[in-house]
Amino acid sequence: MFEGKNVLVAGGSGFVGTNLTVRLLEMGAIVTATIHKRQPQFKDERVNYIQADLTNPIDCQKAVKNQQFVFMCAANTSGAAVIENSPLAHVTPNVIMNTNMLDAAYSAGALKYLFISSNTVYPPYEHPVKEDEAFAGDLYEKYYCVGWMKRFSEILCGMYSEQIKKPMKTVVVRPGNIYGEWDDFEWETSHVLPALIRKVVERHDPVEVWGDGNDRKDFIYIKDFIDGMLMAMEKLETFQPVNIAKGESISVREALDIIVKADSYINPTIKYNSDKPSMIPLRLIDAALAERLFGFRAATSFEEGIRNTIAWYRNTIA
Repeated sequence: MFEGKNVLVAGGSGFVGTNLTVRLLEMGAIVTATIHKRQPQFKDERVNYIQADLTNPIDCQKAVKNQQFVFMCAANTSGAAVIENSPLAHVTPNVIMNTNMLDAAYSAGALKYLFISSNTVYPPYEHPVKEDEAFAGDLYEKYYCVGWMKRFSEILCGMYSEQIKKPMKTVVVRPGNIYGEWDDFEWETSHVLPALIRKVVERHDPVEVWGDGNDRKDFIYIKDFIDGMLMAMEKLETFQPVNIAKGESISVREALDIIVKADSYINPTIKYNSDKPSMIPLRLIDAALAERLFGFRAATSFEEGIRNTIAWYRNTIA
């Protein structure tokens, strides 16, 4: 589908954008990628990198010119500390970027537009959440701002797909907790897995874990997520938000144990710090719809994904 096609990756220096750019090049796409404050993590002369501030509509218009497919991977993201202390940091810039990019892509005549949403759109249910439950109840308190920003952005995508005379096809994917190569390993902004991987590789003693370690999450390896995202972009022809997740839950304690074993860290001291911010204690995700609609199933075990990520981190960053 993407071979020889003009494809824009908005947010080309980020975690998902970098991995997506690599994969699209392998598929023979003609890739343009936007960058902002951060330089590309992956450099290839085949990629047309554009410096762009996506809160500026003119920059968005320049970026989408002549693009057939648009992947909106750009976002203002962060870890638990920022969500806890500055929840509005995720609202205004993301709403502006998402609005600008949808408008620019539509005006430019893009064939399809993909938006990466979030599992924060779901209420704090204790069962695996399904796609039709996203607007079924109140959000988890700490996710209120980011969750409603994502919900609103999904509604915008639905408007372009279903509420105008000449619609633009839009695809919305709701990922599990993504991890893997090119992730953010900075202390101030990283999520739980890259933070723990870095602590283990650097042999922190003790290894500090934010929270009590009992939080359960659905972790999906980045290469699996890219597979699912590309399949959704190719196969979905009507507006249908879809979970791209592993469909399994792992506690932070269990994840840390696997990280420690994968990096051969012998008997580290583990310190659980409940004074530090943590997020929703339980998030289970139903991944069945993606399999029914376009045959996606995450293939990488958590153990294999962690081994791959640690190897990449040691060879690239450590």
